Amino acid sequence: MPATFNHVAHCVTDLDRSRRFYQELLGFEMVLELRPPDQPTDRLLRLDAPLGMTAVYLRRDGLMLELMSFDRPGNPPVPDRVVNEPGLTHLSFSVDDIDATAARAAELGGEVLADTHVGGAVFVRDPDGQLIELLPMSFRKLFEGR
Repeated sequence: MPATFNHVAHCVTDLDRSRRFYQELLGFEMVLELRPPDQPTDRLLRLDAPLGMTAVYLRRDGLMLELMSFDRPGNPPVPDRVVNEPGLTHLSFSVDDIDATAARAAELGGEVLADTHVGGAVFVRDPDGQLIELLPMSFRKLFEGR
């Protein structure tokens, strides 16, 4: 039976800040906000209650991004993500102006990794350290007809 893509989830420490970052910087649109009950969500997520979870779903170009926030003590610290760590490494977006978008990312609480700027691409971090690759719109042409 075929599968259908649903969403990608990203745990954040400040839901309002992250929502603003993704909406204002990358043009995501708000779709839904949920506050699921601790049970059975705790079992599904393999976390001890209370969770204090809020999930915000944002959409852009058919990609559904879930921002998950847990309002409770004892959450782990934000890790320093690197691209050779197993698992999902980064999100990538084509933009009209790489430098202007990177500067705006910093204004919205992100960080520009200036040492990664290679002219046609640069990495930034969102406010929780998630790596985001900024590429020119022309990069999308590599996928046309494939």
